[in-house]
Amino acid sequence: MPDTVAETRTTCPYCGVGCGLKVARDETAGSVTVQGDADHPANFGRACSKGSALGETLGLDGRLLYPTVDGVRVDWDTALDRVASVFSDTIAQYGPDSVAFYVSGQLLTEDYYVANKLMKGFIGSGNIDTNSRLCMASAVAGHKRAFGTDTVPGIYEDLELADLVVLVGSNLAWCHPVLFQRLAAAKAERPELTVVVVDPRRTMTARSADLHLALNPGSDVALFNGLLLHLQDTGRIDAEFVTDHTNGLEAALAAARKLSLADVAEITGLSQPELRRFYDLFARTERVVTGFSQGVNQSSAGSDKVNAILNCHLLTGRIGKEGTGPFSITGQPNAMGGREVGGLANQLACHMELGDAEHRRIVQTFWNSPRIADKPGLKAVDLFRAVKSGQVKAIWIAGTNPADSLPEADEVQAALRACPFVVVSDVMQSTDTARHAHVLLPAAAWGEKDGTVTNSERRISRQRGFMPWPGEVRADWWIFAEVAKRMGWVGDFSYDAPVDAFREYAELSGVENHGARDFDISAFAAITDEAYEALEPVQWPCPAGAAPRGTRRFFADGQFYTPDRRARFIATAFRAPVEQVSDDLPFILNTGRVRDQWHTMTRTALSPRLMGHIAEPFIELHPDDAAGCGIAPAALVEVKNARGSIVVRALVTSDQKRGNVFVPLHWTDQIASNARVDVLVNPATDPVSGQPELKYSAVAVQPFAAAWYGFAVMADAPGEVAAGYWARARTKAGWRIELADPALPQDWTEFARTLFGFEVEDEIDLLAYHDAATSHHRFAAFRGEHLVGALFIGPEPVAVSRSWAVDQLGKAVSAPDRLRLLAGRAGAAQPDRGALVCSCFEIGAGQIAAAVTGGCRTVAAVGEALQAGTNCGSCRSEIARIIDAVSIQKAG
Repeated sequence: MPDTVAETRTTCPYCGVGCGLKVARDETAGSVTVQGDADHPANFGRACSKGSALGETLGLDGRLLYPTVDGVRVDWDTALDRVASVFSDTIAQYGPDSVAFYVSGQLLTEDYYVANKLMKGFIGSGNIDTNSRLCMASAVAGHKRAFGTDTVPGIYEDLELADLVVLVGSNLAWCHPVLFQRLAAAKAERPELTVVVVDPRRTMTARSADLHLALNPGSDVALFNGLLLHLQDTGRIDAEFVTDHTNGLEAALAAARKLSLADVAEITGLSQPELRRFYDLFARTERVVTGFSQGVNQSSAGSDKVNAILNCHLLTGRIGKEGTGPFSITGQPNAMGGREVGGLANQLACHMELGDAEHRRIVQTFWNSPRIADKPGLKAVDLFRAVKSGQVKAIWIAGTNPADSLPEADEVQAALRACPFVVVSDVMQSTDTARHAHVLLPAAAWGEKDGTVTNSERRISRQRGFMPWPGEVRADWWIFAEVAKRMGWVGDFSYDAPVDAFREYAELSGVENHGARDFDISAFAAITDEAYEALEPVQWPCPAGAAPRGTRRFFADGQFYTPDRRARFIATAFRAPVEQVSDDLPFILNTGRVRDQWHTMTRTALSPRLMGHIAEPFIELHPDDAAGCGIAPAALVEVKNARGSIVVRALVTSDQKRGNVFVPLHWTDQIASNARVDVLVNPATDPVSGQPELKYSAVAVQPFAAAWYGFAVMADAPGEVAAGYWARARTKAGWRIELADPALPQDWTEFARTLFGFEVEDEIDLLAYHDAATSHHRFAAFRGEHLVGALFIGPEPVAVSRSWAVDQLGKAVSAPDRLRLLAGRAGAAQPDRGALVCSCFEIGAGQIAAAVTGGCRTVAAVGEALQAGTNCGSCRSEIARIIDAVSIQKAG
């Protein structure tokens, strides 16, 4: 390795799998390459498309680099003094509950700990919640009700050791690709390993399953109550485990018995033979892992869904043993770390409880704090309602974008507009939340900051900085600590480095514990700076005096953390979703992620490679529903209800159930004209967890009345976009943008120049084609020989190969080829690679189809020929679909 290249071992900042990465930074070339860490026990060298592209997201474009107050750049002292004084004055006048923090699973554990300590122990309010409330709060509630504490019993290896893996509400292939690849590799080695996917959509994960149960949205409790009864009625119970280590079975069975098998079939929309097949498979298989994620948690009955699953594992004693157990697959990189330090409004640090007086005493004594919150704070949805009503008068938002990600997102924006004082700590200058801030504080980004994160299997890993800190950015823990000092608590927040916060938090985890609490990392209470820097991934618990173990499962011994040390069965009567469809709102809206994007795209949208897979917001709907609404494939669609409306592209597919639609959550006002799907989302929440109903909202869909459609590529970011619909995305050489509008512009040439951002005096050769009879207009702009912009306009979605047009940007184009470019098609010498399928190696559908035509009949053969699907593997299902389609076409 050259002397100028420094290698750093760190952890991916995306999903809860918590993959280890090796980052090589060439200081001379200024380049960064990222690859999976073969020694990290979460991924063993694998990396997904998002993780692999992290090097493309480290630039300073759009970064928030300096503090601002009321839009004016200031120094740190001025900004911190302003925050501290306003919070102190507000508390003095209105009390501790008049202020709030809203933080993020993107924070490191040390950041989370300091923020939680400040709010709950020194300000004295429970009003600190996190975007993990939108992600895993129902899993937390379910665990605590059943186990007495928020414990994930199993480890990733259990997915590989199981004989049956049931994935419920989890598109593992796209949302946790590396974990999916571990499962796929295990199945390839042991084909008898059976995978069942429970999901209304035929996702890429469902396509690879042995059995797909496309149940009706919101019906999971009925499904698993039916399973509980089947297990009981067929004698598939672990009688000794249930008798010696559990309580509450009869009540749980009584709730389940309210539904017959016919009732379950009607509620779930599954046939009785489908149900019997699943129930028999679960019953006769000893090694069963049930992995569940957002499709379970994001529901007004999310906690009951979780407990309905846990009940089945408790009944059979399939918990804590190799290849068995319920497994909550966490969404964010440090949602678990946030749960550990008390980041949720109803928790204290180290898995202690706000409602427990002894726990409050332990924490307050340890912190030597003047007060301690004595009641839960406001949970996310209620918190922003309280902001809007004026109950909360000052809010600090760190590392998240609630203006886009919370239900009823327009109401959240209204709340922020109305709030007297909004502080935002973030890495980006412009987000839909940051535009409402009175004070903006520049936070260090991934690659710059240091600390720890905890993944879904309770494994603590280090994130390490490898980039110089740009501008005046600071670590989040430092920002919170400096405000705390200015509020009067200097000695209590005198941290010099993240390791200081880590040591303190580790020590607290062991105070008066002695095995009474699951979370204990007191072995690290005196960790040295050097040992912290070199810390290897470690799974908790790690109590003082005990050497850290390689792996640890919970509950095989039947010892839980309830007062009587017994697990609790929870009676989970089926409840229909709060909002129902109607004649006016006939469709059920489901939201979620796509493969190559993350949250509100503040990071992933910086990568041309990631934006190449799906470049604009879309709606999936069934062909029959599309036909019934007069919506053609690729047309634009207005999706609406009383809360708002959005405009997205139609993806017509039989993978979607009739009466159901899916819209991804990622697009914001920064990158699309009107695609913030959470403006439509039902704000109903689970009564136990407070998690909102992000998977079930009633909507109407109708064609967007466009008079014209357009597609453009350009070297520079788009200028003024005079169109009712637009969605932009980065490319390697510039930008691409989709366009449409209900009205025609007065002058197409002026429209093109404005979109491209050209001034009249610019030395640009603008070639134009107009066909008034068919309403087609095309433009190509050249600087010298090089293409710097192309625009294609038509009365319907323009039939131009997007990938081909993107590839022409910046290239020298000879005079004879310019007319072909205006025609929007490649010549024989320029084969069209087609829509991007494999982001890791940038392989398109056209290339894969050509390989199949040339003799590649399997995913492995395509991988050998093109490399597609050989890295993260999240595109393998798409490759298989292309193979099937080409093979059918050839046979026909």
